[in-house]
Amino acid sequence: MLEWLSANGWVIWLVVAGALAVSEMLTLDLTLLMLAGGALAGGAVALILPGALPLQILVAVATALAMLFLLRPSMLRRLRSSPGYRSSADKLLGSTGVAVGEITPTAGEVKIGGEVWSARSYDGSLIAPGTEIEVMERDGVTVLVYPRHKPLGS
Repeated sequence: MLEWLSANGWVIWLVVAGALAVSEMLTLDLTLLMLAGGALAGGAVALILPGALPLQILVAVATALAMLFLLRPSMLRRLRSSPGYRSSADKLLGSTGVAVGEITPTAGEVKIGGEVWSARSYDGSLIAPGTEIEVMERDGVTVLVYPRHKPLGS
């Protein structure tokens, strides 16, 4: 078994690359995809030079690092500047939730989609616990909220 793995190390590299590529679908930040590219490069070396494990590892690490620091930043820039792109934090705008405790102009908490967020009142009014709210703005990790059934400006 050990002899087979030594002669067919490319299979291990291919499985690792596949697992990293599939895992990328959970994170969507292009890091694991770059590591998968490194694993594929290591697998290519293993296919050509089956016994050169140190060289395979060196090529895999060098390729992954090059992709992480040279290719990934430009891909992220292109992705984030594409039309219609909204970060997950920007998707909070317009979301509805419930005030967990009293929300004041300076502090409070809301539950949006099962997650608890720091919140402040959008217009400076007090919002009672249990009130249904809507996210009007985002300020870092704090959302500015307004009672959902209260007309704006009243």
